[in-house]
Amino acid sequence: MNTIASPLGRKFAALITAAFLALSAAGCATIEEPAPANGDPAVLAEVPGTDLHRITLTEHAVERVDLKTEVTSVDPQTQKLSVSYWAILYDSAGQTWVYTNPEPRVYVRQAITVERINGSVALLSDGPAAGTAVVTTGAEELYGAEFDTAH
Repeated sequence: MNTIASPLGRKFAALITAAFLALSAAGCATIEEPAPANGDPAVLAEVPGTDLHRITLTEHAVERVDLKTEVTSVDPQTQKLSVSYWAILYDSAGQTWVYTNPEPRVYVRQAITVERINGSVALLSDGPAAGTAVVTTGAEELYGAEFDTAH
């Protein structure tokens, strides 16, 4: 049996190998995503005197993420500040946070202290004042935007 390929066979194998390598390299290439047509979807600004950021989103970003809010209240039985459990974020150090919504399309992370959780309601010993709008759906995306964890 002859193990030496013909010159034509070697050229064909080299062509196949070159095509495979070229396609593999193209698949590994970094593709830049186009910038949103309506500008940057999130603008960060530092909150003076803190290490927090004020996040301002475009209307399109708010709709795309489907952000939902509820207002904090005072529990009638315990007189403790209460917030939906779904509004609470835990960071890597175990600190608890919510994102407040002080004005349309603006979000600010605020530390809270959870005293007790009753089902879907968290009772707080410290947090935003009663009547403050807090994000209940989409807070993870805000956290990612604040710390640029999506890239």
